[in-house]
Amino acid sequence: MLDTPDAVMAALRDNDARLYGRTRTVTAEELVDAAEQFDDTGVRSMALLELMEAYEYDGERGKSPVVFARVLKLWDTDPDGFGDWARQQVLWRFKWVADALKDTPDVPLAAIRRWHTELRDRYRAAGHDLQPYYAQRYHLAAHTGLDAQDAYELWAARPRSELSDCHACETRARARHFLAAGDDARALETLAPVLDGRSGCEQEPYLSQATALLAQLRQGRLDEARSGHLAGYRYARGKASMLHAVGLHIEFCALSGNEPRGLELLAENRDLFAVTGEPAARLDFLTGVEVLAGRLARGGHGALAVSGPAGGTWTVDTLLAHLRTEADALAARFDARNGTAAVGAARRARLAVEPPLAEPLALGVRAAAAPGLSAAPAAAPAPRRAVEPEPEDFTALVLRARELELLGHPDSDRLWKRVAERVGTAGFVHPRSAELGGPERLRAELAEQRAHEALQRDAYAEGKAGLLAAAELFEEAGLAGPALMVRTRALIADLDEHDGPPGSDSGEGGEGGEGGARRADWAALDAALARAEELRAAGELADDDYLIVLQTRSYAAHHDLSEALPEPADEVSGRFEAVVGAYRRAAVRLGSERRAATSRQYTADVAARQGRLAEAETELREVLAQLDAAELPWHTPRVLGLLGQVLLQGDEPGEAVEVFHRALAEAVRWGDDSYPYAPTYMMLGHSCLRSGDLGGAVRALSEAAARYDRKGAEAVEEAAQVRLQLADVLRDTGRAADAVAVLESVLGDASAARLDVRMLAQTRLDLARGLGELEEYRDAAEEYLRLADLVAGWEDQETHTMVACEAALALAQADRWDAAEAALARAREAHGRAPQVNQLAATLREFARLTMRERGAEGLAAALALLAEADAVGEAAEQRGEEYDSWYLRGGSRYERARSLAVAERYEEALAEVERAIPEYEAGGERAESPRAECVRLAALIEGSDLGRAEAAVARLTAGIARCEAVGLPEAAEALAELRERFGGE
Repeated sequence: MLDTPDAVMAALRDNDARLYGRTRTVTAEELVDAAEQFDDTGVRSMALLELMEAYEYDGERGKSPVVFARVLKLWDTDPDGFGDWARQQVLWRFKWVADALKDTPDVPLAAIRRWHTELRDRYRAAGHDLQPYYAQRYHLAAHTGLDAQDAYELWAARPRSELSDCHACETRARARHFLAAGDDARALETLAPVLDGRSGCEQEPYLSQATALLAQLRQGRLDEARSGHLAGYRYARGKASMLHAVGLHIEFCALSGNEPRGLELLAENRDLFAVTGEPAARLDFLTGVEVLAGRLARGGHGALAVSGPAGGTWTVDTLLAHLRTEADALAARFDARNGTAAVGAARRARLAVEPPLAEPLALGVRAAAAPGLSAAPAAAPAPRRAVEPEPEDFTALVLRARELELLGHPDSDRLWKRVAERVGTAGFVHPRSAELGGPERLRAELAEQRAHEALQRDAYAEGKAGLLAAAELFEEAGLAGPALMVRTRALIADLDEHDGPPGSDSGEGGEGGEGGARRADWAALDAALARAEELRAAGELADDDYLIVLQTRSYAAHHDLSEALPEPADEVSGRFEAVVGAYRRAAVRLGSERRAATSRQYTADVAARQGRLAEAETELREVLAQLDAAELPWHTPRVLGLLGQVLLQGDEPGEAVEVFHRALAEAVRWGDDSYPYAPTYMMLGHSCLRSGDLGGAVRALSEAAARYDRKGAEAVEEAAQVRLQLADVLRDTGRAADAVAVLESVLGDASAARLDVRMLAQTRLDLARGLGELEEYRDAAEEYLRLADLVAGWEDQETHTMVACEAALALAQADRWDAAEAALARAREAHGRAPQVNQLAATLREFARLTMRERGAEGLAAALALLAEADAVGEAAEQRGEEYDSWYLRGGSRYERARSLAVAERYEEALAEVERAIPEYEAGGERAESPRAECVRLAALIEGSDLGRAEAAVARLTAGIARCEAVGLPEAAEALAELRERFGGE
């Protein structure tokens, strides 16, 4: 019952602990009504200030001026009824009202300027500096476009004062001034203290991260842009108070080539279309969405279904029309109020921006492409070589396509596609030409090309069927040689569900290097070879078709040997050597440098797989020289890719990085769409990681994940595995929010259901730990509980024990104590089935610490009981003969018991207990030196601060410092030295 002022104040405190949103706002409105029943200025003012804050952070800023008018009335009537905090807030929130008036087009400029005068007079009367007044004048000038530079200088030249906006928010305002002037570099330099964490507030660095995104793209600071988007959007997602920032993130997706993710963001924030209480922020949001819709419409996706305002069904075209109508009208209202064209001009400038990047920026997060959108052409990179011209004459076009195919030139695919388009046009007539041959041959060749395209996208059954159909067409055309070659290829088309060896150019593999479980049909392959020899003797099999038969056999021999490793049977090894040797000899005899190089790649790959790395490296470098001498540079990317793997395996990651970069650059240069980009980027990431280039690892792994996504459903697990690795790297670089965003994207769509259950469990575990690191304990606890359900039936019950322990701690940290106790009970039960001694003991110790934090001295008995239980867990393990870190368990319990006793002000007992912890840790040797040093610090703190024995504390610290320096713990020594200085020691 809210029938006393104290009850209302208690309810206000409870509401202040809630997250911003409708629940907090509605409750604040109810509490204002409850406070009005009392003639108590303190209670009424606090209720009104709480309501104003709720509006400020719930997208209802436009309501703030009315509430503040009631606050001022109370202030002018009974200023002594305001507490110290409320007095300061009254002056502070004059600025909130100024912003709300500026951002509402129905408020006349004259009224805004009168309010500025009111703010100035109130601040002056209270003895405050006028820097905040000049800041508000600048914000209005920047909004209207009137004398903005003069207003900026008047504001920026003044020192900050007590009532100035927080440093981070002022920094963002200064950066936006430079962005408006087109000076991206200076804007980013200005934002640096906020973006690197030196300055922050309730909504920073998140607003600044959104503000910086496009400038970072334009300046080529792509790693920062990626990180700012991942971390910044996680905070902004779904928040009405971050409406402007959400619009910027959607716009960023559109302009960085990530339209599918932009659509996901739009869907996640659909409810924000209903936020109308901040017209300026709404205009920013609508414009950001319009940038995305405009990009999609211009890409030919106007009919694509998208999210939009509730109550309607939307396509890109209908949403775009709606956005233009509303946003243009809203901008016009601002410009009419201001008497300038500044707002409309700024909006038009945003809509006119073109993507600054030639290719999409890989963000690392998964985005499920909308139907029809994945086919949208990406922005083409600047051409790096002259592409093969397309002859206008049809016969010449076909002959050139055949010639380039014989050379393995990547442009042959493009020419064959053009041939297919020409044949498919209405009224096409096959030319009569002896060189070209009849239409039957061309139909067979086009069928073969379609089969190869299917195999490149890992559609094995379709590809095999296509090859067999092409063989029949060749036979109908009287071309027995090509028919045999194609049928032979079909024998290995579905040999495995993975891809060919990294160095292979057989055409049967796409991206990857691991073999499947099948074995080659050697009876059929031997029969194919015998038939090839017959046709060759009869002059019906061309040299290259014959070599393809031999290469197909080599591919099969390589596959079987790879499957049999590490201990292949003599028959398998002997067959590989014989088959690949025959292929190589024939290629040399027939003068095919291309095929000879391919045979050597098989040999090098097997050598690498068997650990003969020097041999593999030598072979591959000779192959590169051979291709260079033969002027076949388009075959080098795959050789370089294999060489990079050999170097990485041989612990030469720095050189591997260079080689992988060369491989990718050459593949792009020659337009080789079948090149295994995804695994190459993944291995580049591993190489960067091992060479210490964490930024390079993030870039490469992000690109690898994006490339796997493009392969569709069959590469979901590969993409997820890369993202797990990416999240590890991000966490190692201190970017926990980025890592969490990546992991959330793995679990965030239907593709998660296709993941292996252990990979799914690992992803949930990593996500839960990441959320805990971000202190998002409620979400972490939910992930742990989902994970516990997932692993409950596993035979590996140690995992269940570990998960239950971590879930219990997350729930306790989230102040969900009943659920935490239940989870701890499950952890005890799981430990009984599958002991995890160190884990459970650590959980009990942490529970004791959290109990003391929550309950203070009243929680001492419960904390001591938990610590006694932790000791008992170790004793029981010892009786069972189980291995565990006894020194760490016993030392940790004594240390935590000392801290608990100190919180309860039982200082002598606390000191005695921490002194007992020190020898326990000493039993752990070098590993225990760091926790031992912490015990020394705690003992000295109790001794010097709580018991007043400064001299004894200094002596203890001096000995501890010497020991830390001797064992190589400089940071611990420094911490002890700082404490010694507090106690007057030197």
